[in-house]
Amino acid sequence: MSDFPEHPWCAATLDLMMRPLARVRPKVVGQARGRVLEIGVGTGMNLASYSGIESLVGVEPDPHMLKRARERTEGLPFPVTLEQVSAEKLPFADAAFDSVVMTWVLCTIPQPERALAESFRVLCPGGRLLFAEHTRAKGSAAASLQDRLAPLWKRLAGGCNLNRDSVAMIPAAGFEDLACKPAGRESWTLLPVYRGTALRPAG
Repeated sequence: MSDFPEHPWCAATLDLMMRPLARVRPKVVGQARGRVLEIGVGTGMNLASYSGIESLVGVEPDPHMLKRARERTEGLPFPVTLEQVSAEKLPFADAAFDSVVMTWVLCTIPQPERALAESFRVLCPGGRLLFAEHTRAKGSAAASLQDRLAPLWKRLAGGCNLNRDSVAMIPAAGFEDLACKPAGRESWTLLPVYRGTALRPAG
C-alpha cells in the first residue's frame, strides 16, 4: 500500500471543479521569481502561468495528480522537476528557494502547520510565500454550515477541509508582512477565497 494519498476521481475532475478560480492563478503565480517551489502542484494548472523564473520544483503526494501534471511540463521555457513528496517533510536544503507557491493546498494537507514550517525553512531569507487559499467563513451562520458540511465535503473533495482557517496559519508559522486581499465575496459564501504574499524575514 502506498504511503501517499490517492484520489483518482478527484484528479480526473479537479480541473473542471477549479475552473471558476482560474483567473486568480496568474495573479499569484505571476509574482514568482528565481528558484520556485510549488507545494501541492496537483494536476499542474499553475504551470502555464509562470514566467521569468529560474527553475521550478513541484511537489505532490497524489500519483494520479502528478501524472497529469507531468503532461503539462512539455515545452515550458524553464527547467521543471516534479516529485512525489509530502509537504510536511520536504527533502530540500534550508534556504533553497526564492519563492514558495501554494494555491488551495493548506485546506487539504493533513498537517498544515508542519507544511508551513517546512516552507519557511526552505525559503531563503527575504523570499516570498505566494498563496491563494479558501478560509473559514466570516459569518457565524455560514461558518456553522461549513462545520456541518465539512465531513461530507472532505470525503468528496479529496481531503479538503472546508472550515479550516488556512490564511491565519501563515503568520503563525513565522512569516511577516502578510498582504492579503479577497478574490471574490467575503461574506454570504461557503468558500471565501483570499490571495496574497508573506515574507520570510531577512534578518
